Amino acid sequence: MELIEQLAQAALERDHLKLRSLVQDLTRSKTDFSVLPRPSTTDQRLLVVSAALTELLAERNNQRPPSWTKEIGALKEPFFLLESAATMKRLRTLCETQSPEPMRKRLLYAPPHFLAFA
Repeated sequence: MELIEQLAQAALERDHLKLRSLVQDLTRSKTDFSVLPRPSTTDQRLLVVSAALTELLAERNNQRPPSWTKEIGALKEPFFLLESAATMKRLRTLCETQSPEPMRKRLLYAPPHFLAFA
């Protein structure tokens, strides 16, 4: 499994410790996000989250995302990366309105500065 797929899997599992660690690894290694290969998965959710995170990280590192991310649509149902958004109305609204654009356009929701520390 490619590193971007591991990132997406951690996000879907809401394993934030692993997700942050993987993002820090990518950042430290000075990854060129523009050449990341498309994940070879048949899991549509994993592919959508991979595309969203790749675009987000490329944007935050002042890089262009790889062309394959443009081909990836949205999830069939909204997914909140913070489980607490299901019960906390203000957090849910914040995520729905302020989630980073590469994620929001794919119905993937998180706070506005999600993974910005890395």
